Amino acid sequence: MKQIYFVTGTDTDAGKTLVASGLLHKANDMGLRTIGLKPVAAGCEETAEGLRNADALQLQQTASVKLGYDQVNPVALVEPIAPHIAAQRENRRLSADRLVAFCRGALMQPADFVLIEGAGGWRVPLNPSETLARVPQQLQIPVIMVVGMKLGCISHALLTAEAISRDGLTLAGWVANVMDPDMPVLQENIDTIRAALRAPLLGTVPHLDSATAAEAAAHLDLQLLGLSKK
Repeated sequence: MKQIYFVTGTDTDAGKTLVASGLLHKANDMGLRTIGLKPVAAGCEETAEGLRNADALQLQQTASVKLGYDQVNPVALVEPIAPHIAAQRENRRLSADRLVAFCRGALMQPADFVLIEGAGGWRVPLNPSETLARVPQQLQIPVIMVVGMKLGCISHALLTAEAISRDGLTLAGWVANVMDPDMPVLQENIDTIRAALRAPLLGTVPHLDSATAAEAAAHLDLQLLGLSKK
């Protein structure tokens, strides 16, 4: 049965793409068919093939089910700023309905494990009345939260988890992504968040110089999501 998760972060640059790619890589090694989607990406470069976002490309390259770039990242925005502002500056309007429709189209592909990566944190606006949280709400899928381990991460993690619950969704698991290799009392911070959340800790990804999907995968446990090898 296809398992679909929305990947959010406690902040921008929390490590969503690294963790999502690591989870996809882990699932690939388990013999599962995987898909990674980035429905909206702000911060794209012009190429001969069109606008391309580095995070979306990483998800596309890591997933075992090979989709076209436009399926992985249907809304590509040039400037690396809040998506709704980037869209406004391009005279475009974002909507949850449109992003959900794009996702549902890609989800028609046969797969066992699908990750839909958000942009920034949980409450990133799409337009004056909607945030990106409306996408997993409409799809009614559980959430994996990436916690960027740095000063302030405990409050960020608990507030994000609280918002996910308030929006009627399940926090399926969370990942501690170590951003600062010299972060003081790192383990105490992880233990505090772990004690406060009911969702399982899927792994702690250490600070990685090369930060590849394969290296991140070595620190993640998909069995905690109920996945097993084929």
